[in-house]
Amino acid sequence: MADVYTNPEKHVVLHNSVKMPILGLGTSHDGGYSHEAVVYALKICGYRHIDTAKRYGCETYIAEAVKASGVPREEIFLATKCWPTDYGTTATRDAFNGSCQRLASEYLDMYLLHWPDVPSRVKDKKQLLQDTWRTLEVLLDEERVRVIGISNFLEQHLEMIMEECSVIPHVNQCEFHPYNNPKKLRDYCTERNIQFEGYSPLAKGLVLKETTVEKIAKHHLKTPSQILIRWSVQRHIPAIPKSTKLERVMENSQGYCPLANGQILNEPKIQEIAGIHGKSPAQVLIRWNLQKRVVCIPKSTKEHRVRENSEVYDFVLTKEDMAVLDSLPQKLTIMNPSAIQAKIDNPLPDGYKLTFVKTPVEP
Repeated sequence: MADVYTNPEKHVVLHNSVKMPILGLGTSHDGGYSHEAVVYALKICGYRHIDTAKRYGCETYIAEAVKASGVPREEIFLATKCWPTDYGTTATRDAFNGSCQRLASEYLDMYLLHWPDVPSRVKDKKQLLQDTWRTLEVLLDEERVRVIGISNFLEQHLEMIMEECSVIPHVNQCEFHPYNNPKKLRDYCTERNIQFEGYSPLAKGLVLKETTVEKIAKHHLKTPSQILIRWSVQRHIPAIPKSTKLERVMENSQGYCPLANGQILNEPKIQEIAGIHGKSPAQVLIRWNLQKRVVCIPKSTKEHRVRENSEVYDFVLTKEDMAVLDSLPQKLTIMNPSAIQAKIDNPLPDGYKLTFVKTPVEP
């Protein structure tokens, strides 16, 4: 199967025939939550994929934003995640029902296991993961959820699930940007018809100042963020850029984005590509995701960023551009897996880091 798609569709079709929007809006407790940005993304920018998690503590607020947007619930692909302390046959079902209640929805479009790690007190990790996955399969059978999957799972974790599963995971959501491009894991997922989805597409902004990305963005009259989103799109990888800024939400929707939280935006090669295409480094990164067929979910609380991240469908990264981005050193991991165990064992409540960002609405 090709690894680069120069004309990616706005949806990927999962192995159960469900269509999943390839660009979504990421939300989390890091960087704040903006009601206005989510409404703007849905109502003005045309986003139809919202990604969240129970742990973020913003499910209730997302429900309010969906209602305020006026977009019918059935038009939105709503995804959330189960935190490891809620793993287990009964606990997972209760957690699922709680998320549905907070999201004001009788069903979910996608439900993911947030991490392969489990509480330290658990003696049989494999058995707990298998029991939890079976609960997701039952929820799928009951038509309470349309898509089930995992997040941050590597090959060995997937093997534990698939040893006993009846349904192969539809999606695996992992960190994905040019500084962290897990080709082996993506190939593993592709061979098993597991759709790869990427978060942190802008690598905390570092890659946006990469000269090559800026050069490509300038050539296409796009921002580096849009180039990165488009990279994902042309790889056919669903993208979920995050922003609380209304203008950034719009930008992301016009390119489709993976910005790894911004650090990657400084990468000289990315800045160079962005400059060539007349785009921003963020747009280059998003486009890189999409051309790899990776679902992308960039996040932003800024209006111009939300808009920018969406403006990634009017240019195409060349094979040479894609090759340059593919060749960047694998030197950055935004989410440190080794720190997750302490968070799982920590009794702090969901949303303990959640802050709210007031985003001015466009006139």
